[in-house]
Amino acid sequence: MFETLRRKTADDKDPRTRLRELATASTVTVPEHTEEWIDETPPEPVARPRLKNLRLPVVVTATVVIAACATIGILVAQPDKEVPPPLPAAVVTTNTSTATGRIVVSVVGRVPRPGLVTLPEGARVADAVHAAGGASDLDTLALNMARRLSDGEQIYVGIPPPPEAAPAPQSKPAKIDLNTATAAQLDSLPGVGAVTAQRIIDWRTERGPFTAVDQLRNIDGIGETRYSRLKDLVTVR
Repeated sequence: MFETLRRKTADDKDPRTRLRELATASTVTVPEHTEEWIDETPPEPVARPRLKNLRLPVVVTATVVIAACATIGILVAQPDKEVPPPLPAAVVTTNTSTATGRIVVSVVGRVPRPGLVTLPEGARVADAVHAAGGASDLDTLALNMARRLSDGEQIYVGIPPPPEAAPAPQSKPAKIDLNTATAAQLDSLPGVGAVTAQRIIDWRTERGPFTAVDQLRNIDGIGETRYSRLKDLVTVR
């Protein structure tokens, strides 16, 4: 019943009123659809500012490295300096017998071991014959067994020397060392007999080695005359 009345009321409206309502409804603004603008520009990389800041140090470092490599290349390309070889030191030659205190002589003939023998300076013919193995008394009759030897001479034992053989060189007798001489060597000195020779040996045994030739004056039996004859024939080493 109420629905019927509502419809009736609506139908009973004034036409003017109805037209006014329609005009009002037509003036309502319908919102237009607007598209949203989207920025499609790609974002700038985050690392680009950092790369810009690092560009200058990288360029400087590369320049330094290139310059160092060029310098090394120049140094390597240079030829090595030639170093002259060391020159040998000058050798001063001296007489062998004087430098070493020894001499070399040749012993040939009737000896067990003929050939070269090395002897101390001041050795005698008897020492050379003994070093060659010895010889009989008959074979040594022609030899002066007490003669002092010189470096480089040759001794003929039991055989005559060849005609072309030059006479043995005569060298100045070596001085006798008071600290090493035997009683026989001291006895061979002029004016020194067996008794005086033994006194010399006893003196150096009790007091030690001689330090000067003039100490011979302290030996009993050696006066100024005898000392003047001995001082040039003896030495102290």
